Amino acid sequence: MTQFLKQFELKAEQMDAYLNGYFIRSDNKFIEKINKAMRYSLTASGKRLRPLLLMEFCRLFGGTEEDAVDFAASIEMIHTYSLIHDDLPAMDNDDLRRGKPTNHIIFGEATAILAGDALLNYAYENMLSKALQDPAKMQRYVHAAKVIAEKSGCRGMILGQVADIMCEGEPIGVETLDYVNLHKTGDLIKAAMMAGAIIGGAGKEALGKVETIGLNIGMAFQIVDDILDIESTAAAMGKPRGSDLRNDKTTYPMLLGSDVSKKIVKERVDHAISILNEFEGDTSFLEALFKYLCYRDK
Repeated sequence: MTQFLKQFELKAEQMDAYLNGYFIRSDNKFIEKINKAMRYSLTASGKRLRPLLLMEFCRLFGGTEEDAVDFAASIEMIHTYSLIHDDLPAMDNDDLRRGKPTNHIIFGEATAILAGDALLNYAYENMLSKALQDPAKMQRYVHAAKVIAEKSGCRGMILGQVADIMCEGEPIGVETLDYVNLHKTGDLIKAAMMAGAIIGGAGKEALGKVETIGLNIGMAFQIVDDILDIESTAAAMGKPRGSDLRNDKTTYPMLLGSDVSKKIVKERVDHAISILNEFEGDTSFLEALFKYLCYRDK
């Protein structure tokens, strides 16, 4: 695990360096205002889970870092915009994210909303620019962008957010909770894996397997997040604990208890790894990454 952590930290640092190249300072005060708000949240320390998954699945199917890095950055922009909006008073009303004050605390609600909107739009501009720069692989890039759009939009992540809001304060069961988790968290994780595989050249059958892997890891990741909301500390997580209880949201540990929830996490991770091992090539880093993400303590 020590060797994996060194690799993981190095890859995350490389992605941080790439993300820091966006939204450089401008002499135009209006441009600098929105750039500063976008940069503040995008470059805050994070796991870089989604860009790393995209890069690694691209590599697994024969692609290169150069092929995938713009899409990896773009999916982190989409994830970051969703966090900015999720933290707003109208949503979860959180004042801490990744160990820093949330965007609206620093820049105000109006600018935070616009910073989220701007990150989302720039992500698609960035992906389409990559497609136009490489006509030989344009179909792959457009396909990958379409998957990301579907999984982050009104039939994916946003749908999950809507369902989450509608279920606040309502008694729900596991089936409805799975629906919320599948879309709110799982879909963007699936999108990262699938987009990377598409860019790398995965065929239809392989892509179906990647989607199943993404579903299981995405669901497990969210259950772990819910367990940590109860068992961890704000200092360890970099955000307030107990927000689910405060917002009257049902979670796996609330419904089934932490022990049963942890058993379900293990079942999903084991299933994902069993499918991953069907692919040719070195999957050791991805396997270790799955275990790290789903058995983490913060």
